[in-house]
Amino acid sequence: MSWRHHEHSRRAALATATGLIAGATAPAAFAARAAASSGNAAITAPSATAAQYTNPVIWQDFADIDIIRVGNAYYYSASTMHYSPGAPILRSYDLVNWEFAGHSVPVLDFGSKYDLGGSRAYVKGVWASSLAYRPSNRTFYWLGCIEFSTSYIYTAPSVEGPWKRLTTINNAYYDAGLLIDSDDTMYVSYGNTTISVAQLSADGRDQVRAQQVFTAPSSVGTLEGSRFYKINGSYYIFLTRPANGQYILKSTSGPFGPYTMRQVLLDLRGPVSGGGVPHQGGLVQTPGGAWYYMAFVDAYPGGRIPVLAPVAWTSDGWPVVQLVNGAWGASYPVPAAVPSPSRQVAPLTGVDTFDGTSLKPAWEWNHNPDNTKWSVNNGLTLRTATVTNDLYGARNTLTHRIQGPTSTATIELDHSAMRDGDRAGLALLRDSSAWIGVKRDGGASRVAMVSGLTMDGNWNTTGTGTELASAAVQGGRIWLRATADIRPGAGRPGTFSYSTDGTNFIRLGPTFTMGNDWRFFMGYRYAIFNHATQALGGSVNVTRFELTTP
Repeated sequence: MSWRHHEHSRRAALATATGLIAGATAPAAFAARAAASSGNAAITAPSATAAQYTNPVIWQDFADIDIIRVGNAYYYSASTMHYSPGAPILRSYDLVNWEFAGHSVPVLDFGSKYDLGGSRAYVKGVWASSLAYRPSNRTFYWLGCIEFSTSYIYTAPSVEGPWKRLTTINNAYYDAGLLIDSDDTMYVSYGNTTISVAQLSADGRDQVRAQQVFTAPSSVGTLEGSRFYKINGSYYIFLTRPANGQYILKSTSGPFGPYTMRQVLLDLRGPVSGGGVPHQGGLVQTPGGAWYYMAFVDAYPGGRIPVLAPVAWTSDGWPVVQLVNGAWGASYPVPAAVPSPSRQVAPLTGVDTFDGTSLKPAWEWNHNPDNTKWSVNNGLTLRTATVTNDLYGARNTLTHRIQGPTSTATIELDHSAMRDGDRAGLALLRDSSAWIGVKRDGGASRVAMVSGLTMDGNWNTTGTGTELASAAVQGGRIWLRATADIRPGAGRPGTFSYSTDGTNFIRLGPTFTMGNDWRFFMGYRYAIFNHATQALGGSVNVTRFELTTP
């Protein structure tokens, strides 16, 4: 079965798998039972006077969370599918305020389709993967499985890099969780419904042992998204039931089990109106000993966004999510900050003038770029890299996550070096897309709004777009703007406008209705593009990108 049909069949099966294991209880009931039986589970109501954070802690698309703490900093890794570089890393000192730090996978060198060179890799690439730190050699490790076949490990001395491939392992560590044990041995938990554990060689380059350790009961159905922990001498594999549950396995006999299972949550009301059940994330401990669970909720058209809740532990060693009125709280007291953060984190919104000579880590390309066709030197230059009338097949489209619940992206574009047939602008990019941009034809330029860019379920292009409005423009500089409402639900609007002076903006074209089907997985993004329809040779320069919220 192909990878895509495999994924879809799991989700279809999940829709009918609504039973519970014998003895499992709903989260609220379990919390009450644990508190009553243990007497020291530390399940307390949030303080009304403490400073509060609000969920989601980040309203951007960061799915399949792995979260760790190293010293005084927290690090958060996420999926990126076909976007390059892959596996972004965020950094925080309080679990609430986050900044971009780097990417674990510098280039998606997993085959030519990741280069958009005649074939494409939409919805493939970097899925749920794992980030870990090894104190013995002061090295960060990233481990991920690509397309249900091969697993890769990358390492770096810091999250900023440089990240380099350590090894390729011809085993499919699907939805892997990497554990570096207290004795420095490296283990991997992985699998879908049938969960296995592998032990790696001391240098992390090879597998030396693998064993199946658990099979999910039919009453539970699909379990995946492994996260692997050793806590107080016991081994835990934290597993998601997509997209409505979380379970945990525990072994007191070593990493290869035997394991017993408990339900952490199922069909729990989430904190984002219209969003899904919190699931598939990771556990992390603060320096002061408090525990938290960072999960995500499905929140299309924006994607999958992270939410944070405190966790208590029962006296017999099981985690309990702290609920508010029987649900994942919309707010909780702010975790105690780690001592003396070295600096304040950079905001996820604001202005990028493309200063310096490299892109900041907030940016990711749609597939691998042609590095001979772009540059940063106090401004972003995009030279046409593809001759096509299909934006989905055009190389060097640069993307940025959309800030929710609503936000606006504005670019300042120098289009004076465009050539006839070139198309450059700003898109709302997903499997159904629209854009505003400059079209150069017959020696003249006009600004146009184009909609109707579509893909089918195999991610082949079914529509290259229809121009719905346009206006003539003079000179070589224009400001283009897209506004997106990514609150969860159907019918969310995107709008486009332009300016010739950077101050007065003119709405162009009708409202674009964004799709919210989950099967593309990634949410909508703002995307800057420049491609040719006749011949290569033209270029544009982006001197400013600004992301703002109301």
